[in-house]
Amino acid sequence: MRLGIYGGSFDPVHYGHLLLAETCRETCRLDQVWLVPAAVPPHKRDRTLTNSRQRVEMLQLATAGHSELLVSTIEVDRGGVNYTVDTLAEIQHQLPDARLFLLMGADSLNDLPNWRQPTEICERAIPVVVRRGGSPEPDFEVLAPLTTRERLEEIRRHQVEMPIIALSSTDIRSRVRQGQSIRFRTPRAVERYIETHGLYREPTSHSEE
Repeated sequence: MRLGIYGGSFDPVHYGHLLLAETCRETCRLDQVWLVPAAVPPHKRDRTLTNSRQRVEMLQLATAGHSELLVSTIEVDRGGVNYTVDTLAEIQHQLPDARLFLLMGADSLNDLPNWRQPTEICERAIPVVVRRGGSPEPDFEVLAPLTTRERLEEIRRHQVEMPIIALSSTDIRSRVRQGQSIRFRTPRAVERYIETHGLYREPTSHSEE
């Protein structure tokens, strides 16, 4: 089984997230992609997120009907701060025969060496680096100290180019707060969920994603 792991806050999920997951699934011939909402992202401990239950429910609405895109609550169930290396280890324990692919934006590549146990991350999963169409190739040499040359070439071969889509959760939250439309930025079911539950109407401290 070729399994893609895509973590994030997803606050809220939008079409950019879904397009990234689907493009990686198709390009890398993945059997499934798990979208893994974080309970408390390590780099956002000082920020307020929408509660995890609501973020999970919005993801479930967004992926409904797509059998290859699934929502995993592995980090939410564990609670607290979760690190990618621990999540990968737990998934490998559950699915020892699965080959794991860690989906990430090109901007995350440069920061990967600063994550907890980055060498083990590269051993447990192949980082799939996604770049926007027309942008230059990422500098994979930042991973050279973490893995073998053979593994590095394998990581390079699995890079994915996706169409340019200028969407962010930050912008969606801002538009809701200002009473602007978010139609066609997130699935209609998620838009209705945000309206029904009155999410994002008050300013909070979130970062770009």
